Amino acid sequence: MNVENEAVQGTVDATEPRRAFMRNSLLLAVPLVMGGTAFSATAAVFTPPTRRRGGASVNVRNHGARGNGSTDDTRAFQRAINALPDAGGTVVVPNGTYLLDPTRKVKLRSRMHLKLASGAKLVAKSNSAERAYVLYAHRAHDVEISGGQIVGDRHRHRGTTGEWGHGIMVRGCNRMTIRDMRISDCWGDGMSIASAKVTTRDAPWDPSDDVVIANVVSTGNRRQGLSIGGTRNVRVHGCEFSNTRGVKPGCGIDIEPDKFNMDRAENIRIEDCLIRNNAGNGILVYRRVKAVVIKRCRIEYNDGFGVLTMGATKGYVALNRMRHNRLDGLCVGTGSRDYAVSGNYFRNNTTRNHGIVGANATWSGTRWTRMHGMVGGRNGTQAHLSVNDASNVRINWNFYSR
Repeated sequence: MNVENEAVQGTVDATEPRRAFMRNSLLLAVPLVMGGTAFSATAAVFTPPTRRRGGASVNVRNHGARGNGSTDDTRAFQRAINALPDAGGTVVVPNGTYLLDPTRKVKLRSRMHLKLASGAKLVAKSNSAERAYVLYAHRAHDVEISGGQIVGDRHRHRGTTGEWGHGIMVRGCNRMTIRDMRISDCWGDGMSIASAKVTTRDAPWDPSDDVVIANVVSTGNRRQGLSIGGTRNVRVHGCEFSNTRGVKPGCGIDIEPDKFNMDRAENIRIEDCLIRNNAGNGILVYRRVKAVVIKRCRIEYNDGFGVLTMGATKGYVALNRMRHNRLDGLCVGTGSRDYAVSGNYFRNNTTRNHGIVGANATWSGTRWTRMHGMVGGRNGTQAHLSVNDASNVRINWNFYSR
């Protein structure tokens, strides 16, 4: 293990956004007071990209969708998508409850925007399949999904096996945006972003590239809030991943490329997100993963680690709040290297051993300890931050409290 205690260059940036989550995650910036010192809270401003497409507009109601919650609208959705011209355009989904069959899945195409009204709900039809997706994009480009919500069938699922009943499945797509929506109660993941499926181990890697997920609430799903597999250039901003439980791994976000064809995940940014109350780790960064930034997130009440890295390289974990996680707030684990950890707030982690201390769960107060590197002290750091068989881990100033 090679851990460097490195001085902070310049002033420690202790900006910490406080988040209020309604249907969509809206970021509110408030000051944090620590030991009588007020630190300004500066929220990052992020506008999701609009993807290139034609100006045509098609309404699913004009192609037979009923939106009454009982009629199967899968074919009507597909007819509306297929009716777009070659230049693409927008498929409009008005308010209503649309029953969709995940075993047939709605297949998205290139140069399209699936635009759901705020009161539009896509409900997965009850099924017994191990693998089924409400929305599916495969080797498409310039795709946008926005608005409304997707509700899976986990509470109505007729089977007992499988873990791949996803709300949105993306494979080998380029330039894709998913924004301003809620995804819940899926038999598998709320969302899964991966490479295109290949049939032989020597096939070329075909990752999803330039994917943005912004202002999405993914909650109450059975396997993961979000899975990130074979990808490049993924940005996750202003989202909530919560209450994932039912089958392992049970993480809020799992960055874990498939073993088949030796997929990789590269250049991923997770910023200003709430990740809480998941049965596994808050965020898992697992093998063949390079250049992951986790910044300004609130990661709390997860039953595993707040953040766990295994075999990952060149990561940066900064300005996060990690509290009340059952294991360490952050573990830079076996085989990880070239990580920097700076300006994070750790409070009352490893609750498996010592439980939640005190009734006050706010982040103000005077009990914070500012520690450099792995220095111990009365509160210690091992309940918050650990490095296990990793190399070149640079730990700057962080803040700790029991």
